[in-house]
Amino acid sequence: MTLKQLQYAVTVAETGNITEAAKKLFIAQPSLTTAIHALEKEYGIAIFSRSNKGIELTPDGDEFLGYARQILDQANLMNERYTGKTMGKQRFCVSSQHYSFVVEAFVRLLREQGGDKYEFHMRETQTYDIIDDVTHLRSEIGILYLNAFNETIIRKSLRDNDLTFTPLFTAKPHVFIGKKNPLAEKKNLTLEDLKPYPRLSYEQGSHNSFYFSEEILSTVDCDKDIVVCDRASLFNMLIGLNGYTICSGVISEELNGPNIIAKPLSIEDHMEIGYILPTSIHPSPLTLSYIQILRSLV
Repeated sequence: MTLKQLQYAVTVAETGNITEAAKKLFIAQPSLTTAIHALEKEYGIAIFSRSNKGIELTPDGDEFLGYARQILDQANLMNERYTGKTMGKQRFCVSSQHYSFVVEAFVRLLREQGGDKYEFHMRETQTYDIIDDVTHLRSEIGILYLNAFNETIIRKSLRDNDLTFTPLFTAKPHVFIGKKNPLAEKKNLTLEDLKPYPRLSYEQGSHNSFYFSEEILSTVDCDKDIVVCDRASLFNMLIGLNGYTICSGVISEELNGPNIIAKPLSIEDHMEIGYILPTSIHPSPLTLSYIQILRSLV
């Protein structure tokens, strides 16, 4: 195995096409194919499945490329440290539930350490996918919450995937509402106050268990439920429909504007928000810097 072979495999995965990858790498297609076959033979796996429709990553290949990207990132950092030259773009990926402070930390990291060439990914996604992304090294770090309701199930999933959870902070439940919502004048809100209004929550896809819900109290009965896939839609509906969502209460006015406000919810519960990492892999310098920025924001 060589760094060049790993770069070849990553490029093929990114382009999804041997011919395009060969052009991008400035090598002959047969040479690229031979290099990929050599990797597969060395490790006894099929990285790509090949058919008339093209090539696709296999499950083994998906896992392999997660490690390959980690090795290439570390090699790039070593090269830059001792030669002052970079081998390519800096790469970094975060998978997270929908928290504005996570995005704010991502922006700060990019400003501080992005450099001249980078490829950073900010994935606000479903809870199951956060765990899967970090497990298969598609993301260096994942951000999610635990509470009394979901902790047993989530921790088991983390153990099964050899991941660790580290708390960042504990938040009391809050309610996000629009600034002009009739409830905006109240200092604290109760579940009874919320009953007439539509409840907004994030779609969890095929893994739509209550334990994977991004919002606490998801099992509480509600007459009006709206499920969305992204934060922009949720915020628009908070304002346009006088809806609400139950959350941590942490919001960035700089990134999300002044029209969404957070009100404490009078209920005995909490959200322990933290990050997950692979147990057996030491975090990269970018990951450690990102964690430091996260801590400074909360």
